[in-house]
Amino acid sequence: MRRDGLPGYALAVLLVVLMTVPTAAALGYFVLLESAPSLVQQSAYVAGKVVMTLPAIWFFFVEGGRLRWSPPRAHDIRDGIAFGLLVLAGMLGIYFVFLKPAGILAFAAPAIQQKVMGFGLVTPARYVAFAGMISLLHSALEEYYWRWFVFGRLRDPIGPLWAAIIASAAFMGHHVVILGRYFGWLSAGQILFSLAVFFGGVIWCAMYHRSRSLYGPWISHALIDAAIFVVGYDLALS
Repeated sequence: MRRDGLPGYALAVLLVVLMTVPTAAALGYFVLLESAPSLVQQSAYVAGKVVMTLPAIWFFFVEGGRLRWSPPRAHDIRDGIAFGLLVLAGMLGIYFVFLKPAGILAFAAPAIQQKVMGFGLVTPARYVAFAGMISLLHSALEEYYWRWFVFGRLRDPIGPLWAAIIASAAFMGHHVVILGRYFGWLSAGQILFSLAVFFGGVIWCAMYHRSRSLYGPWISHALIDAAIFVVGYDLALS
């Protein structure tokens, strides 16, 4: 059954679900269940990720799409590495040169440690394995979810600019919850880092719109996630 056999509002409903569920799930496992046993937190986290299968289900069973693969082009790799390393270097430089010596983020360490323990990441090896999985695999899933599907399906009816703004604002949503939990609600840290996520999402939308490829956004996303886990490791386990 193809998409043109369904009312247009079916896709609109799906997009609303896709743009709101990640934020609701983050409220669950980062706020409401923060004192629950590790297994409960892990189960809630996995359940929140089940929604990430919906774009693929729509693509294959409603649009009648087929899986296609093409190798990355040189400029996709170049752009992804360049943007990712630029942000990675900026993040680690700001943290290790300015924020850590000044103790500015020290207040967030207990909450980060609690969440790390809640996820069962009680040893450096477990933390590094989890960080690698999130940086490599989860970043790819987020790019397929937010840029390929949400941005891609919004782009035709409302144009690439508004599609990038709306998709990136929704992408920012669950990060707002996470940052609020660790840095304080309506704090400078929550606001600034949330805006950074939003503008990062806009840049990834622009990269995907220009190249029609997810390789560049994925590579840079993975590098930036790796930088976040380096900072998290220093705050929680070092």
